[in-house]
Amino acid sequence: MRYRNVFVEGITCALPDEIVTTDELERRLAPLYERLRLPYGRLELMTGIRQRRVWPKGELPGDQSVRTVDKLFEETGADRGKVGALIHASVCRDYQEPATACDVHRRLGLPARCVVHDISNACLGILSGILLTANLIELGHIASAVVVGTETSRALMESTIELLCTDSSITRQSVKPAFASLTIGSGSAAVLLTNGKLTRTGNRLLGGTVLADSRHAALCRSQVDVTAGGNASGQLMQTDSEALLHAGVDAAACAFDLFKEETGWTPETIDRTFCHQVGVAHERLLFDTLKLDPAKNYRTFSFLGNTGSVALPTAAALGIESGFVNEGEKVALLGIGSGINVIMLAVEWNKTLRSGV
Repeated sequence: MRYRNVFVEGITCALPDEIVTTDELERRLAPLYERLRLPYGRLELMTGIRQRRVWPKGELPGDQSVRTVDKLFEETGADRGKVGALIHASVCRDYQEPATACDVHRRLGLPARCVVHDISNACLGILSGILLTANLIELGHIASAVVVGTETSRALMESTIELLCTDSSITRQSVKPAFASLTIGSGSAAVLLTNGKLTRTGNRLLGGTVLADSRHAALCRSQVDVTAGGNASGQLMQTDSEALLHAGVDAAACAFDLFKEETGWTPETIDRTFCHQVGVAHERLLFDTLKLDPAKNYRTFSFLGNTGSVALPTAAALGIESGFVNEGEKVALLGIGSGINVIMLAVEWNKTLRSGV
């Protein structure tokens, strides 16, 4: 998969103010820990996650997505009148219907002649949205596109804690699939793509590869809606973390071979990587397997947790903002999501637009 006329004009993110530490979560889980004699500190030890953030109660994903895209337009100085597609791509959405993208589109004042819909692909939603809109740009159907998502973890966190503290049938073995739910954080991210006529950065999306290994689709499943209004009486998400870790990295290894063949890049020639953020064990195994230098990667899971579809673009936005990426560098976006799906994209980064400059 190759592109000649698609550019990543800007990536931005927004983070909630409220911080929930892992220590706080474990204190709230005291009834479970004491009944099962679990050692305190194990959650951070296993994951490397010190804290995560949550949006205010009652805040819908679309509310924050509007603010995040406004921030993106302010940073890039882009003309919203030329946007030909608006994709809302997070796991979380406002309602079952209509698409969350509809209200976001209305509130942003985007053109009527605009592709507007939601995409759902677990932690790869935003990368999937990038692929779809990149194809529209490459074909000449549209000139620019915005892909945005907002993940909200409060309902999942609260219902998981309630379940673990009140269900006396839970054992040391049966509790394991619930722990991944306690690593989830909230965040928002947006990406602006343009064609060659509109770009002022020259940050070219070269292409990349995709790979699906759907044999492992049952390893991580959310049984009910986990949007801001979601409220469940039982466990919302069950994850076989160990099996998902190894199956995901195996799929990533196969995809990375295809990525290297498609782009001509090697672990040595890649300058920066931004990956889906899960935890320390995932990061270690992934980089050992792909033979990539972890010093080239920008880590956020320790202070944001796993923010789903916005994790990778948030890491990219924070890394670019901090100066982690330099002009002329080869940037690899390495996404792995439950399903299992892998999307790996190659970007030649040349310029960062700041506040329209």
